[in-house]
Amino acid sequence: MDIQSVLLQTPIICRGMLVRDVFVECGGCHVQALPYGDETGRISGRVTIKHILLASCLPNYLVEMASVLGASLSCVENAEEKTKEILCKPVEPFVQALPMTITSDVPLIKALAIMEKHDTSYIFVVDQGIYQGVITIQGLAVKMSELDSCAAVYHELSRQSGNNIEHEGLIIPKWSGKS
Repeated sequence: MDIQSVLLQTPIICRGMLVRDVFVECGGCHVQALPYGDETGRISGRVTIKHILLASCLPNYLVEMASVLGASLSCVENAEEKTKEILCKPVEPFVQALPMTITSDVPLIKALAIMEKHDTSYIFVVDQGIYQGVITIQGLAVKMSELDSCAAVYHELSRQSGNNIEHEGLIIPKWSGKS
């Protein structure tokens, strides 16, 4: 597996777009953040669903008191109206600094290490200043699950040893020489 095998191409959020556009694009791509930049592919920041919600919907005092909040909150009576208002806002006030990026020739394990170091579940891929796409932990997990070589590994061990293999309570039958 390499960067290209897990790279997800997403649009770039540009000047003049609305919060609604960010939500629609993030939802369609199954990502929590999109790069902010221009039509040439050069990015200068990021826009995240989490930041938009925290900045526009969730006062700090609610976050601080989250564990003691009840089921009825009078401060969210106009939630639908507030939501409509937020969706129509321009995206520019919600643009954050561009986080760490990587190039497409970086080993995938390094990308994962950088994500862990920066406590994030995604990283943008940029080659020669041009946005290529994003790698997400979820995308990596999906790609890894597609490999599903567990049975083949155990059958090979069984073939080599000539015996059944037991693993976590499962017995893999002795290799018969047929695949």
